[in-house]
Amino acid sequence: MTVPGDRDLTETIVGFARTLRAAGGSADPERVQAMLRALDHLDVLDRSDVYWAGRLTLCADPDDLPRYDRCFAAYFSGLTARPGRRRPPPAVVRRTFAAAPGASGGGEDEEVREARAAMVSGTEVLRHRDVARLGPDERAQVDRLVAALDAAAARRRSRRFAPAPRGRLDPGRTVRETLRRGGEISLLRHRAHRTRPRRVVLLVDVSGSMRPYADTLLRFAHAAARSGGRDTEVFSVGTRLTRLTRELRHRDPDAAMAAVSEAIPDWSGGTRLGEELKEFLDRFGQRGMARGAVVVIASDGWERGDAGLLGAQMARLHRLAYRVVWANPHKARPGYEPLTAGMAAALPHIDDFTSGHSLDALEHLARLIGGSRA
Repeated sequence: MTVPGDRDLTETIVGFARTLRAAGGSADPERVQAMLRALDHLDVLDRSDVYWAGRLTLCADPDDLPRYDRCFAAYFSGLTARPGRRRPPPAVVRRTFAAAPGASGGGEDEEVREARAAMVSGTEVLRHRDVARLGPDERAQVDRLVAALDAAAARRRSRRFAPAPRGRLDPGRTVRETLRRGGEISLLRHRAHRTRPRRVVLLVDVSGSMRPYADTLLRFAHAAARSGGRDTEVFSVGTRLTRLTRELRHRDPDAAMAAVSEAIPDWSGGTRLGEELKEFLDRFGQRGMARGAVVVIASDGWERGDAGLLGAQMARLHRLAYRVVWANPHKARPGYEPLTAGMAAALPHIDDFTSGHSLDALEHLARLIGGSRA
């Protein structure tokens, strides 16, 4: 067996582990080292060998298995891996590995190396590429990786209590236990606050200036809705406010995007963020949708309406929400400054200002959402 270069192999597995961790997996450094040691004894150009080496080392419990399958399929081949008694069908791992020292340098080996180099997926490169500059194949690969992201918020403490092995003394349960034992106090009962998922609300700008990014950001919203379940709400904003939560309940990303395209009436139109944010707070803020939530606004801040209204509504939102995150794809451009009237009005009321222009930026956005603490 020809052993690949250590550097390329390590970069590939570390990149895969990073993707798995972003999806909520347990791919810590020790497990990554275990996978690398396993691959020392396997053929790293055999997809089935790589699949089982990672599945047996990077997964900590049964909940990790479906997450691992999604990430493996997205990172290496874009095919759905279906574990079972039979190994997955063999396929070439789309990474470039250096030939081992001393390997024969015949013409056939050179052709094989060139073919392998031509099949490089460039996943690590794609992670940092602006999605507005991707070709169709590259965008499809990024879409698969975005679909594997876990963008659920952390759990928050509820006012309700539940039995717990430690915590506050539970007088009622302790007294009842004492009475059952004939009045002898032999066991103290405790209680602790229950936890529940923190709500996540995403407002995605679908105006003309956001056209290169709207599709990817809506796919990110689909991943967030899939991760957070009923505690995630998604709206599109432009010239009108459209609730997309039901459409994004589809498990399949492409089916969800098809439903979203049918639901949004103002694709590539103008931008009236202030008016749409006011409508959101008037209609849904009274129901408590924004109260205590992580609210993500994905927009470039090009406001055609009253910037003063946008600033006032952002201040109102900031008072209600647990955290306000603004993702502006133009922030990643060299020399960018938030000088537009809308962005300048909103900035004082933002807790986190990020870009969201690439896969790496969306992974960062998912961590911002998931990093919220009660």
